[in-house]
Parts: sequence; C-alpha cells; structure tokens
Amino acid sequence: MEHVVKHTREVVEIDPITNQEITRHEKVWNYTIADISLLAFGTSFPQISLATIDAIRNLGNLNAGGLGPGTLVGSAAFDLFPIHAVCVVVPKGGEMKKIADIGVWLVELFWSFWAYIWLYIILEVWTPNVVTLWEALLTVLQYGLLLTHAYAQDKRWPYLSLPIGRTERPEDWVPEEVASVDHDNNDKFVVDIFSIHSAPSTEYQKVPADENIPEPSGKSSRKEILLEDPNVLTLWKQQFVDIFKVEKSDSRKLDNIYLQLARIVWQSLLAPWRFMFAFVPPYHISHGWIAFVCSLLFISGISYIVTKLTDLVSCVTGINPYVIAFTALACGTSWPDLVASKIAVERQITADSAIANITCSNSVNIYVGIGVPWLINTLYNFFAYREPLGIQNAEGLSFSLLVFFSTSVGCIAVLVFRRLTLGAELGGPRFWAWVTCVYFMLLWIIFVVLSSLRVSGII
Repeated sequence: MEHVVKHTREVVEIDPITNQEITRHEKVWNYTIADISLLAFGTSFPQISLATIDAIRNLGNLNAGGLGPGTLVGSAAFDLFPIHAVCVVVPKGGEMKKIADIGVWLVELFWSFWAYIWLYIILEVWTPNVVTLWEALLTVLQYGLLLTHAYAQDKRWPYLSLPIGRTERPEDWVPEEVASVDHDNNDKFVVDIFSIHSAPSTEYQKVPADENIPEPSGKSSRKEILLEDPNVLTLWKQQFVDIFKVEKSDSRKLDNIYLQLARIVWQSLLAPWRFMFAFVPPYHISHGWIAFVCSLLFISGISYIVTKLTDLVSCVTGINPYVIAFTALACGTSWPDLVASKIAVERQITADSAIANITCSNSVNIYVGIGVPWLINTLYNFFAYREPLGIQNAEGLSFSLLVFFSTSVGCIAVLVFRRLTLGAELGGPRFWAWVTCVYFMLLWIIFVVLSSLRVSGII
C-alpha cells in the first residue's frame, strides 16, 4: 500500500506572472481515501473473502451461513478493542500521537456506528430474521456514501463537511524520517524476536535527488532518493532467497541463547508462509497494484482453507460455529488490521491512519463484508425461489450487535477523555497507556463472553 500511495503524476501549469510552464508532482491518491479504500479494505479482505466464500457455499439454501456474519461482527470487536489496546502502548518514551483531522475521524466514526445500527434495523425492525434484495443492495451502496462523505470532509466541501479545522498532517503517508527514527535509549535493549517487519531491501541505490522535485514540507534537507532496481526478476528472485534468512539483530539484544533459539523457531514457522507469498510479484511493478491484487487472491485461498478447517473443528468438538467465528476466526482474520495499525503508529507522525484503519475496517466489515455475501445470496434466491434470505441465529447476532455498540461507546469515550486530558489518543505516560490498554482488553473480553454465551443458548 505504501508503494501505491507514493504514486505521483506530473502536472504542468502556466505561471500567470512569468507566463512560463511550471512542472510539479501531484499525488494521485487522496490521503483519506487511501486510508478507507486501500488500508481498511485491504486489511479487512480476509474477513470479506471468508464471508463471501461462506455465502457461495450456501447458494441454493434459503438461509445464509452464520460463519461469515459471526466472523465479521467478532472482527469488528477485535479491531476496536485489542487493536486500540496495542496501538495505545506502541509509542515509546512518553511520545504522544493524536488525530490531526478530527473532522474526518468523526465522519468515519459516524458511518461505523451507523453500520451496526443499520444491521440491527435489518435483522430486527424492517424484516425480522430475513434479508431482502433491496436491503442487501442498500448495505453495499453505503460504502460508496462513506467514501464520498469522507472525501467531502477532507476537502471541506460546503454543506457536506463539518466546520472543523485540521492540525499538522504529513504530506506523505509514511514520512521517510519517521520510518527510520530510533526510539529512546531506554528501549534500545528491548528484544523483538517476533518482528513483523522485514529488513530494508538491498535492491536500492541512493542517488542525488532532482532539484526540480520538491520535498514535502516538514522533511529534513537530506538530498537523496531511492532509485528502484529496474531488474524486476532480480527482485523476485531475492524474495525466495530471503525466505531462509534469519533476520539479523544487534548482538547485544540477542546475546542469550534462548532468545536466539526463539527467534530461529519463529522464523522457521514463518518460512512456509513467506515461501507462498514469495510468488507474489514485486511491488515495483505497476506502482504496486499487481502485488496488491495478487496478495488479495492469495488471502482468499487461505480463507477458503480456514472455512473448511472451521467446519471440521465445529463438527468434531461440537462448539457452535458462531463461537468459533467470534473468537478464533475473528482474531485470525483481523491480524492484518492489527499489523497495519501498529506499523502506522510507528511510522507516522499522527494517529490518523492507525485509528482510521480501525474505524473504517468496522464499516467495511458491514457494508462490504456482510453486504456483498448477502447480495450474492439474495440475488440467487430472488431469481431461483422468489424468496428473501433467512438469517440463522438472527437473535444471537442482534444481541452481539447491542453488546458491541454498548462497549464501543465506552471505548470511544476513553479516547475522547485522553484527548481532553493528555492531548493525544495514543501514547503518553506509560502508566496511563497501559491502564488504557487493559481497559480496552476488558471490553473485548466482555463482548466475547456475553456473545458466546448468548449464541450457545446459556443466556
């Protein structure tokens, strides 16, 4: 995604004073739209593909499968609570990161809350326990309304935006100087044996920057850029070579034999997955689009395997599929959301993208993740049987929505309280960061326990 968002186009303008041509480079992607469409949609694709596969498997049934909706609602809870819990403690040494564009966040938050209100209306108010074709279609179309409203707020369109200004915001999605900055000395001996980051590619060369290319504001005066290796085959080959390499680390950090062993074991567990995704073409081609699409296709394949495994586990253990969806599947499919938000906190100077990913992923889960599968099933049922789509355990799903809505209010209230008292949503004094982290995790546990007990018929 970083490579896609970096794409710029050349714009030629005429200076009205000198009447000379001025060439400047303009970003293709809008900052807000990139967060909602690329980041939120991309990281939510495991849930979306799993729900879509579950819908296709149930074609011909008058009732929709419960695996997809259960996973998406559980994923929304995982996004809002555990990911916020991780992000709030990621900034080191008391560093604070706040939302720069409150207006855009409020718009995203509104559509996130409305998504779950809308889902409850479908299940309990308009057509209880069934979904019609028009309800499914309206659900999907609301994702487009979210994009339009967020863009209008970002551009401050009259009548469609809130009159709220924005503070500092980086011109680049990931500023280079932030990407390479080291944390405080207090953290220099912290060992991260389960690193999710890869070492910087060696397939780059540093060359003097073109003086005609303006540097984004707020950056250092360093006059060098990265020139990509034009030999794509060499880069593709390097992806396979890197599979079996154990990432090097500071010897002072891994002077313990047990830590070294743990890191080797972890890298060995990652090796099969790294081998699979090494077949994805390098992101240097077509501004990263081919790699982006191929990655989503690979994720769909993994999601299909996961649905089969879930059926087997539910059959053997007798555990309600909804319970598995709320817990194991939700956590597993939401892992990309956690990784993306964590990286965004580490590498951006604001909290906008990290929190936008969380908030918008919840919206994408409903508008696309549930809307598209329901649209597939309702279309089939409409033409084949002229019947609406029934929802299995609709009461349990509605109960989970109410629990999620109640606990999410408590989560957002704490974020607002931190902004008013500490001046930032993420980071701050370590003690209060950890207190917030524990609080968010407790909210998640409450949601999982109550939802699981409900769908199991215990309460």
